[in-house]
Amino acid sequence: MNGLVSKSDARFEELGDIVDAYAGKLMPNVQMQTFANTHEIFPTRTISKGGEVSAIPEADASLIDLIIPSGGASYDLYDYVSRNRLVGLLALKDGEIVHEYYDQGIDRETRWMSMSMAKSVSTTLVGAAIRDGFIDSVDDQLVKYMPELSGSGYDCVSIRHLMQMTSGVKWDDTHTNADSERRTMLDLQVAQQPGAIMEFMASLPRIAEPGSVWNYSTGETHVVGALVHAATGKWLADYASEKIWSKAGMQQDAAWWLEAPDGLEVAGSGICASLRDYARLGQFALNRGVVDGEAMVPDDWFTEATKVRVVNADTLNYGYMWWPVPDREGSHHEGAYSARGIFGQYIYVNPTRNIVLTVMSCRAKPKFSEAIPDNDFFNAAATALG
Repeated sequence: MNGLVSKSDARFEELGDIVDAYAGKLMPNVQMQTFANTHEIFPTRTISKGGEVSAIPEADASLIDLIIPSGGASYDLYDYVSRNRLVGLLALKDGEIVHEYYDQGIDRETRWMSMSMAKSVSTTLVGAAIRDGFIDSVDDQLVKYMPELSGSGYDCVSIRHLMQMTSGVKWDDTHTNADSERRTMLDLQVAQQPGAIMEFMASLPRIAEPGSVWNYSTGETHVVGALVHAATGKWLADYASEKIWSKAGMQQDAAWWLEAPDGLEVAGSGICASLRDYARLGQFALNRGVVDGEAMVPDDWFTEATKVRVVNADTLNYGYMWWPVPDREGSHHEGAYSARGIFGQYIYVNPTRNIVLTVMSCRAKPKFSEAIPDNDFFNAAATALG
């Protein structure tokens, strides 16, 4: 396990190598155990829950008879769960559970990996830092808070550019390419050397003007995490506990991977939490970050963070590391959006219909291995519940 977990420990005999996991080279049984226990592979920092758990009432409803139109064909819930290799599914309508399902030994206590769903949490903490006065504006230059980036590819890059992934800094996020920047970042994470990832990020060249080109980059989110730490003086996990986890009534502590013991959190992929707590996170977003009348982020934050943007005349379904989700006709009039991660992890939020859908999956490859597009499921479920 690259020195991160001892194979002599019987608890971890079924865990796979994390580099092989990212490359999509684990058999299903090993992959399942690995994804359910990544908080045992990497050092982590605790995202502490509050003292009171927010109960989620159960409604007398179900998605079991759901029909999913997709690509000219029609599928049912059994198809979606089995063909897309789901291990958990939870649907909330008006804050009540209308469907909850677990598979392959996963249960309510399992702390499943979030992968890139963590990105949406990290940018939400930027909003919290603005609300708290630690950051003045998304249009501030990064070097205002991180002077060590002066002279790097991130010089003259704003916080807005960073959160939109339009910095113009070179990056290849292909998980299955051993020569990509994404895999280099993973190698540095496995090596557990404090500060090494930020040194790597600062070494990357700029290949486009800030704001001119969108390029998906997990490395950008690590910079977001470093920004929040620099601005607030708090670890990302501690700030997430203060502003989200302890407020939203999570049922258990979560874990956040670290780049090294006592180092920065891996802001782009490192949260491990239960299905119900991911659903509570979706409800937190649906409620625009307001808990018991107290706002954790600026009033318009979730509207701004989740809207469709135009970059160089190109329409972009990407916000501040949230994905706007078009409806079946391709419009965005319902304002739906999602946090999403490789191998099929999703939190879908539809503010018009008051719906949160949470999906945990264990798919064969990081991307494009789903048989039924997840957005087709979300739209079918939203229509059925709405």
